[in-house]
Amino acid sequence: MTLNRRKFIQQTGYAGLGLGLISLTPGCQTTSQSVSNGLPRSTPEAQGVSSAGIQAFLDAIAKSNHELHSFMMLRHGHVIAEGWWAPYGPEYVHTMYSMSKSFTSTAVGFAVAEGRLTVEDKVVSFFPGDLPQKISDNLAALRVKDLLTMSVGNEKEPTGVTVASENWAKTFLAQNITHKPGTVFLYNSAATYMCSAIVQKLTGQKIVDYLRSRLFEPLGITKATWEECPRGINTGGWGLSVQTETLAKFGQLFLQKGKWQGQQIIPATWVDEATTRHILQTPPAKPARPNEKNDWLQGYGYQFWRSQNGAYRGDGAFGQYTIVLPEQDTVIVMTGESPNMQGELDLVWEHLLPALKKETQPENPSAQAKLRQTLAELKLPTPTGQSIQDLSKLAGKGVFGLKSNTLGFTTGMLTFINNSYVLELGGANGTAQAFGALNGWLRHETSLTAPRIIGGGAPKQGTKHKVVGHAEWKDAQTLELTLRYYETPHHETITCKFDGDKISISFLSSINKIRNAKDPRPVLEGTLTV
Repeated sequence: MTLNRRKFIQQTGYAGLGLGLISLTPGCQTTSQSVSNGLPRSTPEAQGVSSAGIQAFLDAIAKSNHELHSFMMLRHGHVIAEGWWAPYGPEYVHTMYSMSKSFTSTAVGFAVAEGRLTVEDKVVSFFPGDLPQKISDNLAALRVKDLLTMSVGNEKEPTGVTVASENWAKTFLAQNITHKPGTVFLYNSAATYMCSAIVQKLTGQKIVDYLRSRLFEPLGITKATWEECPRGINTGGWGLSVQTETLAKFGQLFLQKGKWQGQQIIPATWVDEATTRHILQTPPAKPARPNEKNDWLQGYGYQFWRSQNGAYRGDGAFGQYTIVLPEQDTVIVMTGESPNMQGELDLVWEHLLPALKKETQPENPSAQAKLRQTLAELKLPTPTGQSIQDLSKLAGKGVFGLKSNTLGFTTGMLTFINNSYVLELGGANGTAQAFGALNGWLRHETSLTAPRIIGGGAPKQGTKHKVVGHAEWKDAQTLELTLRYYETPHHETITCKFDGDKISISFLSSINKIRNAKDPRPVLEGTLTV
C-alpha cells in the first residue's frame, strides 16, 4: 500500500475516514450521568452515609497510583455517589475481565433452578465426544461444583494451553488432574469457560443470550456483549463488557437475595450458596501481610470471592469490582486500571467502611456540595509536554517507508490537521490510524490491536476499537501519542522519534508499563519520503 500525504488531506481529512470523531476538552463528559436508569438516587446522609467519608476515599484515590474509571456506591438500594473519570462515561461499556465469572456462575444458577443440571453432575457427562482416551479417576470425579469453586485439581493453571487450541473443552479435559477435585484451590479461568460450555450444551444458547431474558431484561440492562471461543461459546471466565450501572444492579440483586422490584429473579438459596465460602485458599509461605488482611485468602464461593468485613465480591483484573456488604446493606462498584488490587480494597476499608452509619445522618450541604463537585469534575490527566507554539515547524512530518517488521506495516504517514496529529500505518493487511489532539482528547476508532492480558476470544486482527487520543511533543524530536481504549481498562503510548529524515515508532501498553516489561511489538524504523 502507498500513502500520499496530499491526497490524504484533500480527499479524507477527518470526515472522509468515517470514524465519528469528537474533540473532547480535558475532563469533558460527553453525556449526563442519567443515561442509565432503574436505580433510585439519594444523598449519602439520607441513607446513613458520610459525604465526607466518600470524599476522603476519592481524595485518597487521587493521591494514589490507582487509576479509577468509574465508581458507584449504593446504600439501602439507592445510588448515593457515582462518577466517571473522563474520557470514560456512564454510557460506555467496559471490559470486565474476571468479573465476568460471577455472571457465568449466575447462568449456572438459572440452569440449576430450571432443573437442567445440579452442581453435583459430573463434567465428563456433558462432553462425551471430547474426552481423552483414558479417563482418570480424578477426571471422572470432577463435578460442576468443582469448576465453580476453582478446585478442579490441576497442578498448573490450564487456561493458557486451553485457549491456544481450537477445541477448548477437549484441551481442558486432557489436562492432568493431580489432586482430588474439590480439595485444592487453584485459580482457573478455563474452568469457568467449561461452565459456559455446559450451559450452552443444555440450553442451546450462549450464556449472554441465556441471561438476556432472565437477568439483563428484568434489571433493565441493555448493553452486554461477551467474547467467544473459536467454536462460538462465550468465554465465561472473561470477555463480558457492560456498563458500570450493570454491575451496580447485579450487586444489588445479590444483596436483595435475588429479588428485584418485588420479583424473585433467581432463588435466594442460590444466592446464598454462590456467595458462601466453599473452599479456602492456601496462604503463601512468606505472606506480605497478615492472612486476615488479605482479601484473596478469605475463601471462595461459586465464582465469588469472600472478603474482609463480612463482604463478598466479584472482581476482574486491574480492579473491576462489585463489592457486596450485606451487614451494611451496601454495594460498591469500581472499574479501572490499578497496579495493586489489594491496595485499592484497602482504601475502601479505610475510608468507605467507616462512612457507613447505622442511622440516617443530618444533611450536610457543604460536604454534599463538595462531593458533587468532585464527582462532576473527575478526569484522567493528559500527558504533559512542550507547547506546540514552540514546535510549530514540526507540524507536518510527511510520508515514510518502513523496514520489514512482524506487524506487516510497510508505509506510514504523519499529518497535522486542526491542532491534532494523525498517524496512519499501512501494509498488505490494510491501514490503522491513531489520532491525537494537542488539547484534550480526540475520540475515534482504530484497527490497532487493543492491549489485553489474555488472547482467548480476542477480536480478529483489524477489528476497530473505540479510543480517545492525545498528542504531546516530549522534546523537539519526540512526538508521543496516547491512546485510551475506553471500553477496556487499558491505554498505550506510541512514540515517534525523528532524526533528520529517519523515524522510529515504538509502542508501550499500560499493561507492560505496570509490569515494568518491554512491549513485545517491534520498533518500526523508516525513512521520510515526502
